Amino acid sequence: MRAKIKITESMPSVEQVENELKNIRYRKKFWSTLFSTVSILIVVAAFAVLVSTLFFPVVQVAGSSMEPTLKEGDVLILIKSDNVSYGQMCCVSWQNKSLLKRVVGLSGDVIDMDSDGNVYVNGELLDEPYVEKKELGRCEIEFPYQVPEDKIFILGDQRESSVDSRSSAIGCIGKDQIVGKVLFKVWTKE
Repeated sequence: MRAKIKITESMPSVEQVENELKNIRYRKKFWSTLFSTVSILIVVAAFAVLVSTLFFPVVQVAGSSMEPTLKEGDVLILIKSDNVSYGQMCCVSWQNKSLLKRVVGLSGDVIDMDSDGNVYVNGELLDEPYVEKKELGRCEIEFPYQVPEDKIFILGDQRESSVDSRSSAIGCIGKDQIVGKVLFKVWTKE
């Protein structure tokens, strides 16, 4: 004997259909919102990278040549410009390295340093409140020294250990080597 199996088909209720439609709409809205949010974040990140690369480079201090003004680990925002003036801190590119130094002399200036570390620009003693200990340091050039055309003379604030325009390896820096001048300090490592 054969057993008869009765199959009953039932239609979902209106409430079940409405719940399923609600779930489908929710999933669709969720994925749409997620995609939109991720897209906006990618655009904002790309814009930030573009702006920081083209106009406001970010650098981190490595070394002690600018102490006490800047300490190792400080994060700085630069502004891209080769228009620097006396006393400004700037970042320069030298042999694929970035150096942070202070502008002491511009094109045509005559720089002189005595054995005590006093710096004279065009015969006038330079007021340097940012230098804790003045000294001649490692110097391979002869003073008085005239800054060549389209060059700048840079010094680190830590004169004893700074490698800067006094070194024949670096010398005066061309304006095309200036990455930017320091705008402000973002973060200080304590």
